Formats: sequence, C-alpha cells, structure tokens
Amino acid sequence: MTKVDHARARRMLLKFPDRAFIPLAKRRVNRIFILAFERTQGRNRVRRSFAVMDESVVDDLIRRLVSAKNGRTTKQVQLTEAEIRQLCSASKEIFLSQPNLLELEAPIKICGDVHGQFSDLLRLFEYGGYPPEANYLFLGDYVDRGKQSIETICLLLSYKIKYKENFFLLRGNHECASINRIYGFYDECKRRFNVRIWKTFTDCFNCLPVAALIDEKILCMHGGLSPDLKNLDQIRNIARPVDVPDQGLLCDLLWADPDKDVEGWGENDRGVSYTFGADKVAEFLQKHDLDLICRAHQVVEDGYEFFGKRKLVTIFSAPNYCGEFDNAGAMMSVDDTLTCSFQILKASEKKGKLGVGNNMLRPGTPPHKGKG
Repeated sequence: MTKVDHARARRMLLKFPDRAFIPLAKRRVNRIFILAFERTQGRNRVRRSFAVMDESVVDDLIRRLVSAKNGRTTKQVQLTEAEIRQLCSASKEIFLSQPNLLELEAPIKICGDVHGQFSDLLRLFEYGGYPPEANYLFLGDYVDRGKQSIETICLLLSYKIKYKENFFLLRGNHECASINRIYGFYDECKRRFNVRIWKTFTDCFNCLPVAALIDEKILCMHGGLSPDLKNLDQIRNIARPVDVPDQGLLCDLLWADPDKDVEGWGENDRGVSYTFGADKVAEFLQKHDLDLICRAHQVVEDGYEFFGKRKLVTIFSAPNYCGEFDNAGAMMSVDDTLTCSFQILKASEKKGKLGVGNNMLRPGTPPHKGKG
C-alpha cells in the first residue's frame, strides 16, 4: 500500500466510520490498531483504538519472566521500555473492553496482595498451575514494597493478554499514583527506566476493573463494602479510566476493612474510608442473595481469615510480607460446586511447601492488624 493508498483509506474511514480500518503493516510490527466501536449501557457509541500484541512477543515475555526463578530467588529480568509500553497499551484496552464488575464462573483460583514479591508469585503458579492450567482472579496490590514490582506486574499483564477470558486482575489501593508514588513502585520505575514508564503503568492501572462476581454468589473486591453501595449496578457504572478519589464508592471498594469490634460503620485508622461490622456483611449478602464476600488488603497470619460467621474471607498472598511479618500466603480455590479450599505458602520453611485447608472446617485466626 502506497502513501497515497494509505491516505485514501483514512478518508474512506471518515466517510464510513463503522468500518474497521487496518493501517499499513510494517516489518516486525508487533501491534495492530483496529478502530472499533463499543456500545455501553445508556450511552452513545464510543470509538476506541485496540492495541493487539503479537502472540509470539507475549509468549517470549512470559518465557523470560517465568525462567527468572533461581531456587528461592528470582533474578532481575531485562525488559525494554518498548515492551512495557506494549504490555500496558494492550492490557489497558482489554480491561476497558470487559465490565467493571466482572461476571466469572467457577472453577477459579483467587489470590490476594502480591506486592512485588515476584518469587512468591511464581510459587503461587507452581502450586496452582501456570495459566491456562487454571483460571485465576487476583484481587489487587501487585506493586510497592517488594523488590520486583516491575516483573510482577509485567507477568500478570502478559497472562491477561494471553488468556483474557481465563485470567483476571482487579484494582487494589496500590494501583493508584498517589500511593505507589510513595511506597516503592515509582522509585523502582525511575531507577530501572524513567518516570515516563511509571506514568504508563498509571494509565493502565486507571483502567482496571474493581470487582468480580463468581457464579452470582461470591462478590470479590480488594478492600470492602461501602455505605454508598446500594446495588451492584453502581459498580458496573463506574466510568473508566479513573483515578481513585479520596472518598466515595470507588475509594471504599479499594480501602475499607472489616472490624469485629464495630457494628455498622466505623472510622478507619488508615485515615481513609471506613470499617464495617459483621452486621453490614450479613445485611449486604442477604439483600443481594450472595453467599460470601472475598477480599484482600490486610495481612493475616495464615494467609486467609474468615470474618462474620464465615460470610467474609480475607486472602493475602505475600508470605513473610516485607520480610517483617512471619505470615503465610494463601490462594483460595473455588470448585464447580462453589466449595472453597486454600493452598498455603509457608513463610518459615526453607523450601516452599503446599498446604491445603478446607473452607468451613476450621475457624479463622484472630484478626491481625497488619495492613496491605
């Protein structure tokens, strides 16, 4: 196609805007831009440009990232700025093409905070099965505090692109510029690349979905409930891309915490959002015909912890968090019958060991006040 042909094709696109347009393919180009249209409920059609990464490029990224494991440690993976920009661009468009409240089906494995502990993320996949062997839902907080936030988020985004209907990522409170600017991710991006890469990740994070509903019975989010949440359509209708506000529904979904000493709504000692009591959990589940709320956001000693007569469970997947907490990490498996079991990453053992505990068989440990 000549430059003249290319210009003519662009003019035709303007004349016939409903037709897909594929620009001139060049050698070794890894992205194809397709102008597409999406009709959202109650809104006019919006034109969007979808970035598609070449499958071989994604496969190579996954191979390099997974092969970084060296015993109990992982080496730093040499990624290029162009590769990271491609990852963020392609995954961002996938996030926006899927609902803000994901509607998923069991069986599925659910993981909590990872916080840049890349070697432990690889352990989770070793035990649960590398995609697409199992379906996954991650509840947010992929970056900050750990030493390899870039490898962690890049592997997760790669899997999202490769298996977009089987691998799902929710937004955590650390997928927010005002937070990861302070707690390590910004510094890692600046040290290894530049500030522009951090901003590229920020644009991607602003497009992440914030909640998931599994078989219409298990509601998942990073933080917790909100006094503003009256129906699930409110979650579906949160516009994206969006930064996390200081208050309101989106803030609470990413920041709120359960508290056994609270009835109703309480003040959160994080200085943002609320705490909520077991009564609010029971009330919400009954109103919406749900069985369980699954969330992350807090360090818990055993990697998982029940609350409110097992109506809510907290999952935390970063063992020995920050090298300071002697906590285990956990991953929750939900089978076809919605029975939940837990795979445990022990922090104190020299070699990772798989432990399995069945839901409903034992009580959760006393609340631990660590914060994710």
